[in-house]
Amino acid sequence: MAGCGDDSGDDKPFGDQSADAIAAKAVEATKQAKSVHMQGDARLEDGSTVAIDVSVDQEKNCQGTIDTGQGKAEVRHTGATLYLRGDEQYWQNSLKGRPGAARQVVPKLQGKWVKMPASDAALAGVCDKQGFISAMDEDKSERKGMKRGSTTEVDGEEALQLTKKTSGDESLGLYVATEDEPYILKSTSEGGKNPSSVTFSDYNEPVRPEQPPADETVDLQELSGGQGA
Repeated sequence: MAGCGDDSGDDKPFGDQSADAIAAKAVEATKQAKSVHMQGDARLEDGSTVAIDVSVDQEKNCQGTIDTGQGKAEVRHTGATLYLRGDEQYWQNSLKGRPGAARQVVPKLQGKWVKMPASDAALAGVCDKQGFISAMDEDKSERKGMKRGSTTEVDGEEALQLTKKTSGDESLGLYVATEDEPYILKSTSEGGKNPSSVTFSDYNEPVRPEQPPADETVDLQELSGGQGA
């Protein structure tokens, strides 16, 4: 190998680094990025899965859409406030535990941006870039014992695939950019009860959501008697 000269590692992304070392660098690089666009099926803390298509930055500025499978909503987070504009099905499902409130409140939410309670963390995590990435890395044992796979492409960018077989029929996958910064380009969880796949793109692009107009905004706490959803 010594006889190959300085170009010995050109054909092998990340040289002889282990899969675990590459995964650790990828997580750190992604945390350090100023912003990112995330699209795919993501797991929430309660184990449920939502389809997301959002851009978010380090300051939690955020805009995009979410689909819970039981309704869709546009989302914006700006000025430390989370706003949602959901369809009727979304709000009916969100308020299903309080049918009386649902009957009274849902008609008033149609076409409106809803200012969410500060304590409502159910979807706030979608607009928390650092929290989202940290949640992926919460159990560091998950990315221990990964194996290097082949290089492939994710949305036209070359990526090195890292994989790991976990319990049962579940396996994890991490696709790491091989050029410039080792950003995560895709994260997958296959098998198990809630398979998921999220792509990451548009790193460091500005995220500038506009605050919804006052005449198109309602306060959920006020409409529901100060008790939130």
